[in-house]
Parts: sequence; structure tokens; C-alpha cells
Amino acid sequence: MTTDIAIFPEIRMAIHAQETTVSRARKKGESGFTLLEMLVVLVIIGLLAGLVGPQLLSRVDTSKVSAANTQARMLKTSLETMRLDTGRFPTKEEGLASLNNPPKDERLARRWHGPYLAEDVPLDPWGNPYQYAPESDTTIVLYSLGADGKPGGEGTNADVGFLPKTQAQAQ
Repeated sequence: MTTDIAIFPEIRMAIHAQETTVSRARKKGESGFTLLEMLVVLVIIGLLAGLVGPQLLSRVDTSKVSAANTQARMLKTSLETMRLDTGRFPTKEEGLASLNNPPKDERLARRWHGPYLAEDVPLDPWGNPYQYAPESDTTIVLYSLGADGKPGGEGTNADVGFLPKTQAQAQ
């Protein structure tokens, strides 16, 4: 055995250095992941994203419909408060902007106690303006055109809010 050490001292030193490095790494708690382990984790993450992602995205669409309903109710409440003060709903031409701006008619402006919204009139969750028109002295039409921004539709594309009577009966 002594001849082996004497003949191959470089090999013996390299083996000893390697053993020392490995033992030091283990003592310090330094460890790493193999490439295979990393690939397995990435595949699992990809599978989870593929299964969970579409379900989460469908909930985003559903929550936008719910938000549009809530905003329409809030706007209707503000319009009804304004009607109690002024005696009428704003005309279609005055629109929802009259919730924050007094009417031009001096007689109505004296009874207007707004602004009736803390901020500007919101857009619907899809970035489109709400559709508004008074139907009578006591009822209004106030709705969002849905995700597609077009009248009618189904699912998330359906109109949301207080629809005209003809359209509400069709749905």
C-alpha cells in the first residue's frame, strides 16, 4: 500500500481534496437540486397552471358581471336620490353626468343637492359607459352592454343591470 501512495501522490491528493470539499458542503448545509429534480418540479407547476388557470379566469369574468350589477344598483340609488331632490330623473341628454353636475335649468339647479357620487361616473367593468334612459317618471333603464359591448348576448356577453322592459322580457 505504501507503494501506491508513493507512486500516485497526485491522484491521492485529488481524491482527498474532493472528499474534503464534499464533507465541508454537507457540514455547512449546502446542498442543491439536480437537473432532473428541477425538471420534475417544473412539469408539476405546468400541470397545475394548466388545470387551475382556466378556472380562475372564468371566475374573473363572473366577478365582472357581479361588479356591473353592483355598480348599476349604486347608480340607480344615486339617480333615485337625485329624483327625490329635483322631482325628476335626468333626461337622456343630461345622462349620468347630471349626478355630478347641476342641471342648466335654474329652477332644477336650486333643488339639486349633489354631487350624488363621490367620484366621476364609473365605466362598466369592461371599460364601456353605462346605457341610461328614463322610461317614465318613476322608472329608468340603466345597464351595461356586457363583455362584448354589444346589445344582447349570452353569458358574460349578456346585458347587465336594469334593462328595458322588452329586452328584460326576452331574457
